[in-house]
Amino acid sequence: MGEPSLFDKMINHLRATSKYYTGYPKDLGPSRIIHFTSEREFVQLLHEGYPVVVAFTLRCNLTKHLDSVLEEAAAEFHPHVKFMRVECPKYPGFCITRQRKEYPFIEIFHSPQQTLNQGRVADPNITKYAVKVLPFNYDTSAYGFREFFKRHGIQLSPLFNLPKSHLQCFGESVYCIGNDLLGRCNKGESPQDRFTAVVSWSISILRPMIFGIAPYNPILGETHHVSRGNLNVLLEQVSHHPPVTALHGTDEKENLEMIWCQHPTPQFYGTSVETEVHGKRQLKLLNHGETYEMNSPKLLIKFLPIPWVDWVGEHRIRCHETGLEAELYYGSSSFFGLRGNPRTVKGKIFDSMSFELLYEIDGQWDRTVKMKDVNSGKETVIYNAKEAISGLKAPMVTDQKGVWPSESALIWGILSQAILGKDWSKAREAKKAVEEKQRERLRERESRGETWVPNHFTVTHSKEGGWDCSPIQKWVPPAPISVPL
Repeated sequence: MGEPSLFDKMINHLRATSKYYTGYPKDLGPSRIIHFTSEREFVQLLHEGYPVVVAFTLRCNLTKHLDSVLEEAAAEFHPHVKFMRVECPKYPGFCITRQRKEYPFIEIFHSPQQTLNQGRVADPNITKYAVKVLPFNYDTSAYGFREFFKRHGIQLSPLFNLPKSHLQCFGESVYCIGNDLLGRCNKGESPQDRFTAVVSWSISILRPMIFGIAPYNPILGETHHVSRGNLNVLLEQVSHHPPVTALHGTDEKENLEMIWCQHPTPQFYGTSVETEVHGKRQLKLLNHGETYEMNSPKLLIKFLPIPWVDWVGEHRIRCHETGLEAELYYGSSSFFGLRGNPRTVKGKIFDSMSFELLYEIDGQWDRTVKMKDVNSGKETVIYNAKEAISGLKAPMVTDQKGVWPSESALIWGILSQAILGKDWSKAREAKKAVEEKQRERLRERESRGETWVPNHFTVTHSKEGGWDCSPIQKWVPPAPISVPL
């Protein structure tokens, strides 16, 4: 048998010393150990080209000794080898298939290219393989399956695509509505009337999803510009890696404005993917001097035991000027999908300054939602999904010359027609052409040393506040694409 490799020596040393180490770590300066926070960040680290030593730890007396040894090993091999600590009980989906009978559980992970170049591993306790974490048709991150496949010449089949972009789906939640719930927000006589109308409208922007298919991943600079009556809506993909979408909607007649910034971050939990939609959403009723801030519930995608897609989690709405606040909680059916009412929403509306409870909310957001006045006991239906999202009319091009080259419907038009016509060969070619053109533009910008700048929004990002998008224009102009009333 040949001389053990560097990795074999390192792991053998790590295993041996972690059990018997009783001293204290040396003064190694700042810790070189990376704390595991998400699979996406882990895959990103792999694709930077570094082997990653992962120690799966448990809460026990040996953990302190292992930490000391890990610190020394991380300092010694930095920066050529990265060290990561994963606490098993906190991330069971990530750890469940990677535990060993012997503590600590240690593995080495490599990028796909490194895996091809590595020989057989001598130590049976070490696993060398390429990690693919999220299901390919849901992870839109830079280091998920989509980008992994692109780098290796594998294309996601159009069979798994809806014939529209994420950008269009995002915009449809605002401009595709059966009744004018947004207009009612402005017409309320009292602050409570307007706030309950905003709650009703916020429920309406959630739409049922379809398991197993996903919209196109928008390209950088892609736009979607649509009008519905006096409401003009403009969206722009202001970042591709990570995906960030900005929305600006205005109605000059009603004197209202919407500014949204959406940044989805998926996380994999073994049998499901949970996507948290970061970003601030604002609705401004300018006649009343009121700004309503809200977040988005999470999108839950279940694989086992029954495939399912649902909106879950907390949804908060607040108006700082009036002090009114709403807390809504979206729920799903049980784990096995056999009990409980799917797509439930429960919550309350209260005065955040006096903490007085005003209304209780209960129902199913894909059916009807009721509001109960806690003082009078009177119940009112504040949302009826059948009235709001059934019989919707599709947007139509009313000014062909006014359509921008960056318009979503124009960029993906050939692909969408091919999918609707079930011409899968043509669909694959059309999708490949769009993606290749985007990569070519990226190479051109890099060769000239240029940084892409959004055309319709000013975008900032900070570690504390995340992404923030501010529209450049005060009012969105009428669009060449409109939704019939």
